[in-house]
Amino acid sequence: MIGQLHSVVIDAPDAHALATFYAGLLGMEVRGEPGDDWVVVTGAGYRIAFQQAPDLQPPDWPDPGRPQQFHLDIRVADVDVAEPQVLELGARRLPGGGGDFRVYADPVGHPFCLVWDAA
Repeated sequence: MIGQLHSVVIDAPDAHALATFYAGLLGMEVRGEPGDDWVVVTGAGYRIAFQQAPDLQPPDWPDPGRPQQFHLDIRVADVDVAEPQVLELGARRLPGGGGDFRVYADPVGHPFCLVWDAA
């Protein structure tokens, strides 16, 4: 092994706002203040960092001209319970999905999936 994953880093036009969205989605803690160029969410042994990118061109799923760039799969026990909660946080449902996942966009437009019964 050469190293271990320390952070997943996500660009955002407002790093604190997007960190707050994911902290609410994942039950994690925000470390940083509004206006900071670098904000981290932590919890349950995980860390996601958000960096200020004011000129970010968000993805436009499923348009290949503006691809997803990355996405997170979020495991949930019951998607029908989880979906209204993520929509209330500011996510929106996107086209696509399958027997064990649904596709959403975070408030900036990055796709993520709610998954269940996933191996």
